[in-house]
Amino acid sequence: MKAFTIHSGLVAPMDRENVDTDAIIPKQFLKSIRKTGFGPNLFDEWRYLDQPGQPGVPESARQPNPDFVLNQPRYKGASILIARKNFGCGSSREHAPWALEQYGFRAIIAPSFADIFFSNCFKNGLLPIVLPEATVAQLFDEVHAFPGYQLTIDLERQRIVRAQGEEIAFDVLPFRKYCLLNGFDDIGLTLRHADKIKAFEAERLATKPWLAHQMIG
Repeated sequence: MKAFTIHSGLVAPMDRENVDTDAIIPKQFLKSIRKTGFGPNLFDEWRYLDQPGQPGVPESARQPNPDFVLNQPRYKGASILIARKNFGCGSSREHAPWALEQYGFRAIIAPSFADIFFSNCFKNGLLPIVLPEATVAQLFDEVHAFPGYQLTIDLERQRIVRAQGEEIAFDVLPFRKYCLLNGFDDIGLTLRHADKIKAFEAERLATKPWLAHQMIG
């Protein structure tokens, strides 16, 4: 998992409440058994006019919706998303943070998130930040007013830095912060103890060798 320390990036506004995970990555794209390739289908039903989108169709063959925010030239290359309340509601599909991260987003700022989506973001290198609704509304105003609007997010200091230098503090649980700063997903956390695991397996094989043989009924 890619570590998150300090990130500066262009901000895109998703000005909708209750954006659910089926809107983030529609159900037909969940057929893939791989963990890659979901970025082109992020917000598929809003992002393209040819519907319904189907797996395996190249992005070059699709018809973009010019009115959708991520298709507007001023937001091309955005890596920070601001959203309204209850972002990521609906089903618990982990494909939603996969699609957001693979599109290029590193952080999402909103007044609230669905619980499972919120947790899944941290497990996939995506930083979800909860701010008061009034603060998020102010960020929306600034994004709309200033083309090329950027923010810097400093996870270690737990600060969002505006272009003019004003800082906004945010909360994050220490364990989640530790994992993101070091790029540890669940597998990475386990592999920190690889030497102990190997030692345990070696000892078990030496003392209980019969466990290494498959039982045949």
